[in-house]
Amino acid sequence: MILGIDTSNYTTSAAVLDGEALTQQKQLLEVRPGERGLRQSDALFQHTRNLPLLFDKLPPMDGVTAVGVSTRPRNVEGSYMPCFLAGVNAATAFAHAKGIPLVLTTHQQGHAAAALFAAKGEQLFAEKVLLFHISGGTTDLLLCDQVRRITTLGTSTDLYAGQAVGVRLGFGFPAGAEVSRLAAQCTEEIKPKSSVKGMQCSLSGLENQCNALLAAGKTPEYVCKYCLLCVADTVVKMTKAAQKEYPGLPVVCAGGVMSSDIIRAWVQKRLPQVYFVPGQYSSDNAIGVSILAAREAGLWLK
Repeated sequence: MILGIDTSNYTTSAAVLDGEALTQQKQLLEVRPGERGLRQSDALFQHTRNLPLLFDKLPPMDGVTAVGVSTRPRNVEGSYMPCFLAGVNAATAFAHAKGIPLVLTTHQQGHAAAALFAAKGEQLFAEKVLLFHISGGTTDLLLCDQVRRITTLGTSTDLYAGQAVGVRLGFGFPAGAEVSRLAAQCTEEIKPKSSVKGMQCSLSGLENQCNALLAAGKTPEYVCKYCLLCVADTVVKMTKAAQKEYPGLPVVCAGGVMSSDIIRAWVQKRLPQVYFVPGQYSSDNAIGVSILAAREAGLWLK
């Protein structure tokens, strides 16, 4: 049995991997109305409050033999957020008290592992994969090599995809679920306009377009659908650029924004063999952290 912990800037999550069975508990952090994120001190406090409550909801952990935890956003120099200290402190105390291995990983690697596992089980862990991670705080196209090495191929040069319209419409942040709900109610055909150069994209123009559409009297449903289709078109263009340089690699889409049915339908119509993973594996989670801890402890994917 492996315990995984992830305390990101949006969600407190803990997961237990027992053989092939996965159990997860998570709690979204509370963001004040009208804001697009949390101060790190607020996030750290909420994680500290949430973790014991989540542990109480997990199966009995007497049989845990290793603990994994995300320590920072990405495995690159300078990547740091204090919110991850809550998870690190809890995981370190647990591992030391039980005398079991402590496996350190990153939030990005956890996302990648969960997405690959959901897409095709063990198989993708032995391959190079093009991985999209698009959420309230990321818009990244990644080259993922066994989840041990992750290279950023492309990203947004300004705004993140999850920041374009939700807060403007009065939704709490992150707003992906509400934006998707409204967008599904729009039956109009829409031709999106995206700004992509090679594997880089710009999304500040999308925010301006959404504001202009609202000012022109377009319904929130229309604007939400327009926003999601622009993100989808961005994914298609960036993927095609990446496939020219890395032909034949599988493509996996993860992150809260990518759980949209509208995005999935648009992308899969234009790109064959693209994996979209279920929401519980796509949004912030500790599932991938527990999988990586199992691998590094020699208990899975040896």
